[in-house]
Amino acid sequence: MAILEVKKAGDSILKRVCSPVEKIDKTVKRLLDNMAETMYHENGVGLAAPQVGEGVRVVVIDVGEGIIELINPIIIEKEGKKIDTEGCLSIPNIFGEVERYDKVVVEALNRRGKKVRIEATGLLSTAMQHEIDHLEGILFIDKAKSISRGKQ
Repeated sequence: MAILEVKKAGDSILKRVCSPVEKIDKTVKRLLDNMAETMYHENGVGLAAPQVGEGVRVVVIDVGEGIIELINPIIIEKEGKKIDTEGCLSIPNIFGEVERYDKVVVEALNRRGKKVRIEATGLLSTAMQHEIDHLEGILFIDKAKSISRGKQ
């Protein structure tokens, strides 16, 4: 496994809509492994493929309950609203108040190509929405109601 370079705001790949993964092969599995290693190395709770320079719909998340790997994730249900403070590995030391859905249901494929369905609330819900936004070329600062500087 390898630690990948995290692309920073201003890199054009962060503003592009990502392509669906057509085939889950060893390249995609290696990307998942390297993304997870990079996320842990950077002390993040989530990482999307464009953040490491790959324009495909792949996300890894770990909010403290173990790694979640999502390929071609889509939000199929959403309810409630909440505002919370978010940060991003691609925008270091910047935080913003972002309105998100309180609860989401996400469907995706896992690394074995099996369809998974995850019901999420709290931090997991926020992380899923944040990372799926990355796949659409949307950064949290694009949605933030306010921005502040601080230590990440």
